[in-house]
Amino acid sequence: MKAFVMKRIGEVGWAEKPIPEPGPNDAIIKPTVATVCTSDIHTVEGAIGERTNLTLGHEVVGIVHKVGSEVKSVKEGDRVAVNAITPCYKCENCLRGYPSQCQQMLGGWKFANVKDGVFAEYIHVNDAEANLALIPDSVPDEAAVYTTDMMSTGFMGAENANIPLGGTVAIFGQGPVGLMATVGARLLGAGLIITVETVPKRKELSKHFGADIVIDFNEVDPIEEILEITDGVGVDSAIECIGKQETFEACIKVTRPGGTISNVGYYGKGDYIMIPRLEWGVGMGEKTIKTGLCWGGKERMKRLLRLIENGRVDPTPLTTHKFKFDEIEKAFHLMKTKEDGVIKPLIIYD
Repeated sequence: MKAFVMKRIGEVGWAEKPIPEPGPNDAIIKPTVATVCTSDIHTVEGAIGERTNLTLGHEVVGIVHKVGSEVKSVKEGDRVAVNAITPCYKCENCLRGYPSQCQQMLGGWKFANVKDGVFAEYIHVNDAEANLALIPDSVPDEAAVYTTDMMSTGFMGAENANIPLGGTVAIFGQGPVGLMATVGARLLGAGLIITVETVPKRKELSKHFGADIVIDFNEVDPIEEILEITDGVGVDSAIECIGKQETFEACIKVTRPGGTISNVGYYGKGDYIMIPRLEWGVGMGEKTIKTGLCWGGKERMKRLLRLIENGRVDPTPLTTHKFKFDEIEKAFHLMKTKEDGVIKPLIIYD
């Protein structure tokens, strides 16, 4: 089969690989739709170290091609979604309640990290009973694929932010994850949602998905603006969705004492993230910093699919470009350069 791979740091291309076989607890999926993530770009640039001939991609839906002997909840021909995070649900970290850290830190993230990813004609899914969710008939693949990472991660950002009902939240970055964090904040009952973004299309979508105020950081200082909007007290919650030092610092600075900073940004470069000392209350400001890797598992996926099925959210406006499977390299380049107003490129396999 064909697979789009990271040959080494800084180099991608196509490779021929054998079609994988399932173990007794696993499944093989034939993808129908996938999306390219900025995390794939970070990986190729060396953010998690050297990888050789590793199939890229972690956001996919498809058709069950083959299942292992112990898999009973799905069968060949079923339409399924699989989260970007596929824990084993048996190791110590999983049993302690941290399945996204399966076996080791970030170990629940297996696709295109510790095993081949989804940019291939067939993919292997470990622990299929726990990780494959049936897609409702009314939910198209083009919508379901967003549950696998963007919705799961963005919503986690909002869930981890401890937003009080009617509370205030500032969300830095309105890329795909940030936009879904905006939806999540709205669904969780935030009373005032402030977002920070400068790209026109993303500002427009931010309003579409629930932002009350969109601050353009190229026009005003977002920290000063957020403090002014909140009468100088700051927000109850801040969500970092970019993975940059300056936006992380901004989250600390605009969050009031007793508030929560939720970090979902991916810091792909550098050795340290610095905390602004005074705005952190010299270490005693009672500001909680919570980090996370989106939860996996079919129960998470079923809930996200239910939100689409019942009209709570339509993630498809995130799709700005469409490519065929053999055009993945074009989509990958577009996601790297962020040219042509790209938000998410959709990959169609057939």
